[in-house]
Amino acid sequence: MILIIVFYMMTTMTFNKFINRYLLEGQLIEVAWTIAPAIILIFIAMPSLRLLYLMDEVNFPELTLKTIGHQWYWTYEYSDFTKMEFDSYMIPQNEMNINSFRLLDVNNRTTLPMNSFIRMIVTAADVLHSWTIPSLGVKADATPGRLNQISFMINRPGMFFGQCSEICGTNHSFMPIVI
Repeated sequence: MILIIVFYMMTTMTFNKFINRYLLEGQLIEVAWTIAPAIILIFIAMPSLRLLYLMDEVNFPELTLKTIGHQWYWTYEYSDFTKMEFDSYMIPQNEMNINSFRLLDVNNRTTLPMNSFIRMIVTAADVLHSWTIPSLGVKADATPGRLNQISFMINRPGMFFGQCSEICGTNHSFMPIVI
């Protein structure tokens, strides 16, 4: 019994010396190198949060276009003024004319106005899609059961081509977009 008490006192003293020597000394520097990065991160985060708040585009769109991705076509719906809905399929190669772009042209092109704010609501009916027009700098993921909203303005006339840029199945590259 005495042996256990002596062993306990020796290990306790050794443990206390260890704590006093290695853990309690240098407490000030440990506190400093913990708090200083936290303060730096706060100073970095504040301007970033301000910019994120200012980048939220609060504009009044002149047109709302609802886009629904299906396997393997797009459905567009203009619902601001009249209920107009149409499907946009890729033109098969045997039906193409000389002025069509292979794998990029569609049977129903989307027409959008120039120099006006456009709100686009993107969703999907079956699998993940991605509505992408690289020349306009627009990309929105279409997720089933979720509405994604993007705003953009077309500031130059022309025809703009894009494709689904999400791997949504075997024919995902055959979902062209033409504006």
